[in-house]
Amino acid sequence: MSYILTENIIKQYGTGDSSVFALSGIDFKINLGEFISVMGESGSGKSTLLSILGAMNNPTQGRLIVDEIDIYSLSIDQRSDFRREFLGFVFQSFHLMPYLTALENVLLPLTTSKMLKKDKLSLSHEALGKVGLQGKEKRLPNALSGGEKERVAIARAIVNEPPILLADEPTGNLDTGTTREIMNLLTSLNKEGMTIVMVTHNHDCAGYADRVITLSDGKLVNQDIPLKQIQV
Repeated sequence: MSYILTENIIKQYGTGDSSVFALSGIDFKINLGEFISVMGESGSGKSTLLSILGAMNNPTQGRLIVDEIDIYSLSIDQRSDFRREFLGFVFQSFHLMPYLTALENVLLPLTTSKMLKKDKLSLSHEALGKVGLQGKEKRLPNALSGGEKERVAIARAIVNEPPILLADEPTGNLDTGTTREIMNLLTSLNKEGMTIVMVTHNHDCAGYADRVITLSDGKLVNQDIPLKQIQV
């Protein structure tokens, strides 16, 4: 995989006088291995854009190209295969199953895989180790701190070793110290070669990225290339 390209992405909800444009003419390119932050006010289209990048929300117009593949020309099953193979998702609200242990939550994306159970367990233990949760595999979510829950969510997102990680406000519910820990973790994953696209409203978090894409009222305002504001 070499790049992600959006070509004149438009997302319209409703028709006629009641129509609303969530995105209007979005064009940008993300290269393999980049860390991108997407910023903008509430309602600017950030989460809509992320859902389109995640092959989950058909644009009204325009194309999403990933490594020369027109994603929305694929069938529903093909897009599902694409998400499973190429994408990891991290959300602000964790989305952990409360009755499953940390290890069992991380195992979930591998449920439909044909690999041996011992290999699935090995990958899940490895993912939890990578996010610093060795020894907490058997804990239920209610026995974990907010930062630990986010780490489990990240481990689940990377267990199948996807080349792209999409994160929607991953530190939105965390305190300053824990936010720094999670951002250091994401930076480490990026240094290992993972492409990261992160929606955030936090300027300090955006400072970890190689580049900031800013949206306003569904339009692309700029694609800054800032100096790293925070040294890791």
